[in-house]
Amino acid sequence: MSASSGQRPVLVVDFGAQYAQLIARRVREAQVYSEVVPHTTPVEEIVARDPAAVVLSGGPSSVYAEGAPWVDPELFDASVPVFGICYGFQAMAQAMGGTVEHTGTREFGRTELAVADGGGQLHHALPGNHPVWMSHGDCVTRAPAGFTVTASSAGAPVAAFEDVERRLAGVQYHPEVAHSPHGQEVLRRFLHEIAHIRPQWTTASIVEESVQMIREQVGDGRALCGLSGGVDSAVAAALVHRAIGDRLTCVFVDHGLLRAGERAQVERDFVAATGVRLVTVDARQRFLDALAGVGDPEEKRKIIGREFIRVFEQAQRDLQAEAGEHGEHIDFLVQGTLYPDVVESGGGTGAANIKSHHNVGGLPDDLRFKLVEPLRLLFKDEVRRVGLELGLPETIVHRQPFPGPGLGIRIVGEVTAERLEVLRAADAIAREELTAAGLDRDIWQCPVVLLADVRSVGVQGDYRTYGHPVVLRPVSSEDAMTADWSRLPYDVLERISTRITNEVPEVNRVVLDVTSKPPGTIEWE
Repeated sequence: MSASSGQRPVLVVDFGAQYAQLIARRVREAQVYSEVVPHTTPVEEIVARDPAAVVLSGGPSSVYAEGAPWVDPELFDASVPVFGICYGFQAMAQAMGGTVEHTGTREFGRTELAVADGGGQLHHALPGNHPVWMSHGDCVTRAPAGFTVTASSAGAPVAAFEDVERRLAGVQYHPEVAHSPHGQEVLRRFLHEIAHIRPQWTTASIVEESVQMIREQVGDGRALCGLSGGVDSAVAAALVHRAIGDRLTCVFVDHGLLRAGERAQVERDFVAATGVRLVTVDARQRFLDALAGVGDPEEKRKIIGREFIRVFEQAQRDLQAEAGEHGEHIDFLVQGTLYPDVVESGGGTGAANIKSHHNVGGLPDDLRFKLVEPLRLLFKDEVRRVGLELGLPETIVHRQPFPGPGLGIRIVGEVTAERLEVLRAADAIAREELTAAGLDRDIWQCPVVLLADVRSVGVQGDYRTYGHPVVLRPVSSEDAMTADWSRLPYDVLERISTRITNEVPEVNRVVLDVTSKPPGTIEWE
């Protein structure tokens, strides 16, 4: 899924924007493939990748600040369509001879955009005045030579410009956010009408290209897939199975960090849907032993990632022994790594390591497998569509996300068998009540977190108790890069709280996490 497989990418140059990943998603929603690259990428490297277009993201800097990111003017002489957004718009204007000034008038949040001179290619036939989402202190006061100014606002005399002949354009506002109601249409017009990119990034094309790439990578080899029961590993397995058939064996590791009924569900539903060979490994004690005494969340993730690989290596040896000395060797390991996993784990130059995902930052250095990651460049919503295209049932495709490290990272503190049972029971109650209320598709997921190292005073049955609190973390999101806390009905929250404190003796307090992402992450650890 890149230029090498027929899809020339739109490269989103990240200037430190909160929304760089969202821009990439919006480009894909216009059925055009996109990738994010850091602003430190040399223009020669960008041009060498033969992009269909380049989008310059927003960012927190001022173009006049010392050390601020800048745009090499050579980019605009390379016959590559370019679209600037917010800071990228200003950097583009400055690099091409326009004027950017700090006028003292700032615009943050909802702002009225005034369309000028018919609106040009980007804004024609849109309302003459409509709301957009702004976030800037500096503004462009004079467009570069050859550009037509097509919109303005109270704080930005040049809020949009374009040079259709050279396929260059930009806007001061953020078209990628929902608060700019016509933003997606503006972005689509740039991609389709100014850059002249054909909309070819479809679910069917993703499946076709993924299968082709898997076949090229694996050849005549055999592969194992670490199946967790979640949508990511299920779709990855289904893709690889379509590509190489019965040369794939799925391994489901019961690491003891699963939710209630999870093992039985995987063994029943996934095998019935795909016909893939499934081997279940009971490694509960192994993981508990490895996690004993460990409370640091990053260390827990790395231990779980390491033990996963060791279990797979043993499964490889067992299957190899079963095949005999003349059987085909298993060299490949399939994982359901997604694009947000790669970004949050520091994938790519200039990316911050927010946390190690068990299948990215937590892998051991002496890994004996070659990784097959067919979803590595996909967002979660794309993965779900691919799953449906492959014929996976809704119960798998629309299952709420569950982290590979499982309940191990939903216990704040040391992981023990007793604490796992407490959390498992509380989690099951929360899931039952959300399903009963018909809310499963309204929220992204609802982690239940056990504060194992915290105790609070309570009263149950006229007795003083000293139990654990649990945290409900219901969130709404599209791709897990950003999220907001879900406003669940009070009666549902009340039922969950009442049932947990009545049915789980070790818990005497239920609290609600109302933090968005950012600043918080979805999982607590």
